[in-house]
Amino acid sequence: MKFTIDVLGIFLKVVIRINKVTFAPLVVSTLFILLTSLLAHCARRVVQKLIKEPFIRQLLEEAIAAAELCGCCFELIVVADNFGVATYAIFLFALTIWWSLNWGDATACPYTHIEDVIEGKDDIRKAVLKTCAELAGGILIFKYVQLYWALEISDTHKDKAFEDCKADLQVPVLYGAAIEGVATCLCRLASKSLGDLNPRFATAIDSFIGTSLVVAGVLTRHTVFVYRYEDASTNADLSVSIFCKVHLGKAFDYSGGYFNPVLATSLKAGCAGHTLTEHAVVYWIGACAGSILSVYLYKLPIIQKFMRGTSVANGDSIWAEKED
Repeated sequence: MKFTIDVLGIFLKVVIRINKVTFAPLVVSTLFILLTSLLAHCARRVVQKLIKEPFIRQLLEEAIAAAELCGCCFELIVVADNFGVATYAIFLFALTIWWSLNWGDATACPYTHIEDVIEGKDDIRKAVLKTCAELAGGILIFKYVQLYWALEISDTHKDKAFEDCKADLQVPVLYGAAIEGVATCLCRLASKSLGDLNPRFATAIDSFIGTSLVVAGVLTRHTVFVYRYEDASTNADLSVSIFCKVHLGKAFDYSGGYFNPVLATSLKAGCAGHTLTEHAVVYWIGACAGSILSVYLYKLPIIQKFMRGTSVANGDSIWAEKED
């Protein structure tokens, strides 16, 4: 406890001094994320050292991972709002690599436990308990974030601690659930493929894919794809004209693009703009349905044939057991 207090005190002194000298709110956000990651790392080491029961240790590690994920993402919202999507993407990419290297078997994501149940790797009781532990970590961490925001060390945190939050869901519930489900399915397919292929830099590749899915909607939010086809030949009895207009990059605008039920609940449950039932349908049922779909899609012969072909092909140097 004393160590934690000392670390927090030193952190606040550094933040205040840097902010006064350089007026760099981004540094304030960066140091907060670093502090959150450091405290979670220390908590994880304490749990691993003191808790001998494997399942209890797993529950605590899931809670810590979820708290770290949600705590950092609260601040990432500040980064995105004030410093742009590119800065947000860099932070998220670095954090996902850090989480992959330090969380161990923890995932901070409920639908991974559902996948384990479907594949016979775990039972329902354990999956439910892990999900409850993740929810507890994700919800309780807001008090820690709120305490820091209330200090208003940076202008980007002014009135942030007690402001009313607004939901990101801007479309009908079923549409939002479909967006979250499809993106989650793609993300899980990519992760399963990387897990089987085991390429070099698999962690970085997986992090890049996850980051890309989250920020792709922002980068192309104002992009419109237009396709026009017209057949009006003189010899034809019937003139055919097709016009197609598709707005790209709307996942972030439409549903928020969370792709993780615990993260969405921690950041947006109870916010104005949707009911708890609508929130559950979009961010829990939608994402979990996409995850479950990925399990069965990955077992399709065409995908397995592609995976076998890739694993024996003469690939390049990214593959773990291939030589240049």
